[in-house]
Amino acid sequence: MNTSSLVQKVWNFCHTLRDDGVGYGDYLEQLTYLLFLKLAHEYAQEPYNRDTHIPKGYDWASLTPKVGEPLEAHYLATLHKLGQEPGMLGAIFFKAQNKIQDPAKLSRLVQLIDAENWISLDADTKGDLYEGLLQKNAEDTKSGAGQYFTPRALIEAMVACVRPEPMKTIADPACGTGGFFLGAYNWLTRPEAKLNKAQKEFLRDKTFHGNEIVPNTRRMCLMNLFLHNVGELDGEPLVARSDALITEPKLKVDYVLANPPFGKKSSMTITNEEGEENREALTYERQDFWETTSNKQLNFLQHIVSMLKVGGQAAVVLPDNVLFEGGAGEKIRRKLLETCDVHTVLRLPTGIFYAQGVKANVVFFDAKPKDGQVHTRGVWFYDLRTNKHFTLKSRTLKLDDLRDFIACYHPENRHVRKATERFHFYSYEDLMARDKASLDIFWMKDDSLDNLDDLPPPDVLQQEIIDHLEAALASFRDVAAALPRSARA
Repeated sequence: MNTSSLVQKVWNFCHTLRDDGVGYGDYLEQLTYLLFLKLAHEYAQEPYNRDTHIPKGYDWASLTPKVGEPLEAHYLATLHKLGQEPGMLGAIFFKAQNKIQDPAKLSRLVQLIDAENWISLDADTKGDLYEGLLQKNAEDTKSGAGQYFTPRALIEAMVACVRPEPMKTIADPACGTGGFFLGAYNWLTRPEAKLNKAQKEFLRDKTFHGNEIVPNTRRMCLMNLFLHNVGELDGEPLVARSDALITEPKLKVDYVLANPPFGKKSSMTITNEEGEENREALTYERQDFWETTSNKQLNFLQHIVSMLKVGGQAAVVLPDNVLFEGGAGEKIRRKLLETCDVHTVLRLPTGIFYAQGVKANVVFFDAKPKDGQVHTRGVWFYDLRTNKHFTLKSRTLKLDDLRDFIACYHPENRHVRKATERFHFYSYEDLMARDKASLDIFWMKDDSLDNLDDLPPPDVLQQEIIDHLEAALASFRDVAAALPRSARA
């Protein structure tokens, strides 16, 4: 069976399950469990003969002879047993549940996977299949999975600017389904890279370090990496199931590529004896943080700075409020500009994220020694927002839309740059003179304000209005959440 027909076969079965009320996310979860078991089974055969550490009686060979209710019962027992195992195995099956309630459909899925030799497929084929499912899951707005999905064109552009090198470490403290890791992996394995054996082993086992607090998202990330030949069956998981913000990082890394979760406030829900719920702002008391705040993005920004080795590079997607907010936001911005070399800000257009109402930027900076010197000489801003219109359906963001930015960034030597209509430089002194040291900078004229005959198409205009309203609502919710309870009563 060729690649395209295999992909179509997997998709068709997904649609069959959707008719039974099984969403993309649940289908992807079950596919993850079964694919992992089948791959492990294949690796245990000739010529590999690998010890997969899967307990006998709970492996792929124990599933395939069964059908109907015996299959369902044994599948449940297998998920439970494997979730208690150590390493990658336990991480993939942590708190695993069967979401396919029809034993006949479960049997068909087992047969579909059993019919293929998955090891014989190259990493690109397996990875493309899984990435396609991840994207479909993100597009299913009801599932909320879109919050973990960064547009692949944006990831490619960020990686093309940073240009990670072999034998260096890459981290993402909120890695979702592993989009940034796979973007870096594709860069490092491009044909002209010509990795040697030691570099390939380092890439497989030691390059990537992530955190993902949501168990199902974490397992999808691990599977996504595994299908691209990153990580070992019997090794420790490359993604920790923990809140990265709680403690100082144990490992300093060379690169951080990240899109931390949207939503300003970190919070926890507390239920009293009467059953009433109250959400309290969650702050992180970290000695290495410049400021204590409940603002999630500001905390992630501070954490990312703490993760970098001296000379380490970061490219981070951050919402507009991080660029202009006062109070802790201003203090953190000033410290960032002082202690790191913040050299580039890409102002992103609206309509490119599955989370609506998001206005975001990519901030590029390098870690510098703590020597009391001001390390930012100035910041280059690229405006991809003014007079740019995108939607998730009819006008998606493509890599071609970012090629001019990559050229302006000039990754070959970013110290040799030229200003263009969309690319402007502001010195450190100019930025410090702005109110609250705001980095919320625009200079281009919005053509739609003057020319009503040249408005974007109705569907784009409609989505932009929705995005603006969603952004305004989100800001109002943050203000309301910060008010004392008596003021809200």
